[in-house]
Amino acid sequence: MLKDGTYAAWYKTPIDQGTGIVHVADGQIWGRDSLMTYHGSCKVDGDRFTATLSTKRHTDGRATVFGIEDELTLDIEGSCPGKIATYTATAQQVPGMVLHGTLILTEPPAASAQAERVPAFNPDKLPKLPKLPRRPR
Repeated sequence: MLKDGTYAAWYKTPIDQGTGIVHVADGQIWGRDSLMTYHGSCKVDGDRFTATLSTKRHTDGRATVFGIEDELTLDIEGSCPGKIATYTATAQQVPGMVLHGTLILTEPPAASAQAERVPAFNPDKLPKLPKLPRRPR
């Protein structure tokens, strides 16, 4: 099941590939990569999901993985049986080209693991400076 959270994204078409970050929450999906920002809606049905995304360029330069520099509308279908989702997408502006992608759910370390690595601050454990005799003035 595609859970609400942050995902590392990897995707490729026959002409290029890329990586980005995707956020999913409350039926919405959004993110960015080195060229584009994207946002849209998604529906989850068990292990399957669908989404429609609109993209917008934020950096000039090279073409998108679809080979064009225009804004795109992506139709996505995928499955997520665990923490890794796989999907395919098509861009309405580039009929016939398929994008294949993977989303990997990122999770922060457990609170107990963080507590073990960073000890609590205790000023009593700081090194003590030697006491020097005071000199009269």
